[in-house]
This record gives sequence, C-alpha cells and structure tokens, in this order.
Amino acid sequence: MATTPQHCPGYEQFKSLKAFTCKCPGCGAEKEIFSDEFDKAHKCSSCGKEIDFTQCKLEGA
Repeated sequence: MATTPQHCPGYEQFKSLKAFTCKCPGCGAEKEIFSDEFDKAHKCSSCGKEIDFTQCKLEGA
C-alpha cells in the first residue's frame, strides 16, 4: 500500500523561510523577498530601480 506524503517535496528545506515586503524607493510598488534571497540584488518589476532589502519589514513569523 502506497502512502501519500504530508508535504510537497522540499518542504523541510523551505519551511523556516521568512517573507519580507519591500516598497520600491522609486515608485512605491511592493516586492516580496524571502529570507534566502538576501544575498541577491533585487529590482522593482515596475520601474527597474534597485530595492534595498535592509529597508524591508517582516511580514511572517
């Protein structure tokens, strides 16, 4: 008898991620950034301006 996994593959690797919402300093559009993406550059998808993740606020715990 086969068993069904309780979580999708990779769940354990990502279950402790935190989501941050950042506002673009240029146009004010919001961008969601996850805690495993801090070492990457982030640009606004609306205007293309770089977003400084250190100005983000924590949305989830």
